[in-house]
Amino acid sequence: MLWRITRKKFESHKGDGNRRSMKRIVAAGKVPGILAYHEGRAIGWCSIAPRSEFPALARSRILQPVDAQPCWSVSCLFVERSYRNKGISTKLLRAAARYAKSRGARLIEGYPVEPTSAREIPPVFAWTGISSSFARAGFKEVARRSPTRPIMRKRLR
Repeated sequence: MLWRITRKKFESHKGDGNRRSMKRIVAAGKVPGILAYHEGRAIGWCSIAPRSEFPALARSRILQPVDAQPCWSVSCLFVERSYRNKGISTKLLRAAARYAKSRGARLIEGYPVEPTSAREIPPVFAWTGISSSFARAGFKEVARRSPTRPIMRKRLR
């Protein structure tokens, strides 16, 4: 919910309040993202929607729109700990692109983190995904306003 509302509202609704807000989105018939399953159990999540549904992106100094082209955004990417480093993020990103394309999107964008050293990024800081997963899913860097936060895009044909 962080990208969908103000930070103040996100903080004041932490936990149950934000869960209720997400449930309202789903109850209204909107799809806020996609899930990855293994043997009937959810193991991953990718938030995908038109960029306009994430007003916090426009408020971000480093994630301002690159241009006026309409696009969909991947704002959150999560894989359960025991399934990490197995290609699930890349599979989720490819599935998110297929989903967005099926809804008419022609461009999808993500805001991953990129390590500044060979050390692994702690998962708590990688909740928007890591750039290597985006690259493996066919995304290309189109802007970088911070050393660790590229803006990556994929054209959907």
